[in-house]
Amino acid sequence: MEDHERGRDAFPDEDSYRLHALRHSTAHIMAEAIGAVFPGARFAFGPPVEDGFYYDVDVSRPIVEADLAAIEEAMKVVVKRNSVFVRRNVDHAEAAEIFAGQPYKLEHIAALQGPLGTFDQGGFTDLCNGPHVMRTGQCKHFKLMKLAGAYWKGDATRPMLQRVYGTVWPTREALDQYLFRLEEGKKRDHRRVGQAMGLFMTHEWAPGATFWLPKGEVLYHTLAESMRSLLLTEGYVSVRTPMLFEKTLWETSGHWAHYRDNMFRIDKQEEGEEERRTYSLKPMNCPSHMLIFRSTRRSYRELPLRIHDQGVLHRDEAKGALGGLTRVRQFAQDDGHLFCMEEQIEKEVGDLIALINRVYGAMGLGYRARLATRPADKLGDDELWDRAEASLENALRANNLAWTVNAGDGAFYGPKIDFDVIDALGRFWQCATIQLDYQLPLRFELSYVGPDNLPHAPVVIHRAIFGSFERFIGILIEHYAGAFPAWLAPEQVRVMTVSEKSTAWGAEVVATLRAAGLRVHFDDGDEKVGAKIREAHAHKPVWQVVVGERDAENSTVSVKSRDADLGAMPLAAFRDHALVESRRPFG
Repeated sequence: MEDHERGRDAFPDEDSYRLHALRHSTAHIMAEAIGAVFPGARFAFGPPVEDGFYYDVDVSRPIVEADLAAIEEAMKVVVKRNSVFVRRNVDHAEAAEIFAGQPYKLEHIAALQGPLGTFDQGGFTDLCNGPHVMRTGQCKHFKLMKLAGAYWKGDATRPMLQRVYGTVWPTREALDQYLFRLEEGKKRDHRRVGQAMGLFMTHEWAPGATFWLPKGEVLYHTLAESMRSLLLTEGYVSVRTPMLFEKTLWETSGHWAHYRDNMFRIDKQEEGEEERRTYSLKPMNCPSHMLIFRSTRRSYRELPLRIHDQGVLHRDEAKGALGGLTRVRQFAQDDGHLFCMEEQIEKEVGDLIALINRVYGAMGLGYRARLATRPADKLGDDELWDRAEASLENALRANNLAWTVNAGDGAFYGPKIDFDVIDALGRFWQCATIQLDYQLPLRFELSYVGPDNLPHAPVVIHRAIFGSFERFIGILIEHYAGAFPAWLAPEQVRVMTVSEKSTAWGAEVVATLRAAGLRVHFDDGDEKVGAKIREAHAHKPVWQVVVGERDAENSTVSVKSRDADLGAMPLAAFRDHALVESRRPFG
């Protein structure tokens, strides 16, 4: 078990603290149960994590899925025993005696200083400072979830351990709701839904990159253009910057020292030069925007200068961490950088919060806000960080926005506010971010001429609302289960003919709707209309339009939306209805 103790002040509220303690305690119970099922098990770490807990163990044979039921039964015995969690501090000598035969615990003990915290739960003792619940009987609403591999302390030169994951909740109802969300999440998995709807594909020859198929490109383009149009009304200018830069840029920005391992690098010997040069595909746009600002003399009258860039980015994510659209190597963001004076920060952050509210509200997405403060490897002195963090706190208060503190999780150049959207299943996804930066303007020697005719360094606000388009689209696919709202749906209308006799009218209907700007698919195949309707369901159009001989005679269409049967109506009336419903809520 981890040796760090997290007190109540590390949690946003009492419920979060209690849930953490519950999961911490249940991890111990699972460890005892694994020891009962696998005598001689050697234990590593077992911390709580979001939605559950895990424990890394070294056992005599691989644990398989079929073993989880036996481990759960052994856990029930410990829970029923209702033992008290008893804490005791011991010195290194006694700890070495307690954990004799546990090589991972002994190695960890040797790296620690001072008294060591242990917890006994009625015969099983673990190395831990807590927090825990009072008794094992409080941990009864649990379920073991999955198995994985893990290296001891992340060291790939060490033998692979087995990681057993579980979840636990305060009540049976909460556990059942969580398990339901997991099952529903599988049905909504963006990889499954995206393939069924023909939105995108991937290929092993391009790991971490997305092939946007025609319908997916419509979805991507609609989001991108909506954001671009919205930002133009907010005073932004759009730019496009190079994809490949010499490492000098990244050395100047600080990314070479702090982010190099996540960058795709290229070594090239230029013709006529003796030494090879190192280049990198850009993982972010901010350094190139610094060059744009620096390219000409600037006045305070130009500020704030708001730059928007949807250029392609590359980050060297580990291959094993790649997954669908949510973790990729090639992506684009609705990226923006605001160059402003210090006294403009609060208003600009307030306007960004309003923009986030508008966009997320249009999509039915709630969110929670987290203020991420200075990390250990920060750039700059504490005085600047104090000012930066205070500016963001003031903006949060001025906009009546509740937030929690995520200590130490700021960018190396400045603090930030992260916005985690809440989808239809109650899951959190980190998307929007507002980052305050005093450091890069200094490193790039940026300046503007102030009202006093003297040079001053601007402050930069890094911000995104969607985050990466790829990840945000993956989130939206699961949020809507593929049934996108009318303005966003890749296929807004599907027109289906009853028979060959209505094909000509069907073609006229399609032409009319497309001329109005609606996205229409025409199914005039030989299948029966029932089969066509079943096929339509997989593609989730907003409206299914059936045209038969009577419709052709009366110049009508028979319309069914996702929610209701609208019946027969004149073509013009349906066209106008669909256009109104398809209006973009922003941009």
